[in-house]
Amino acid sequence: MRIDKYLKNARIIKRRTIAKEACEQGRIFINEKQAKPGDEVKAGDKVRINFGNGSMKIEILDVKDNVGKEQATTLYRNID
Repeated sequence: MRIDKYLKNARIIKRRTIAKEACEQGRIFINEKQAKPGDEVKAGDKVRINFGNGSMKIEILDVKDNVGKEQATTLYRNID
């Protein structure tokens, strides 16, 4: 699945267009490599997202297309 779509499905970023822009601005990294919006992610990948005031590191646990709000947090786990 594309990283921009994954971030939207996991409800880490609210809209896919915002996730796409974050990738284009160099704020998203997959396994310590700068991500492009179309880069594929799979279970086991580590993703770092740099926000304006901090960053978030996650490990992808599952990749699903249709996910409800309650199950969105089961797709990843936070890494400190």
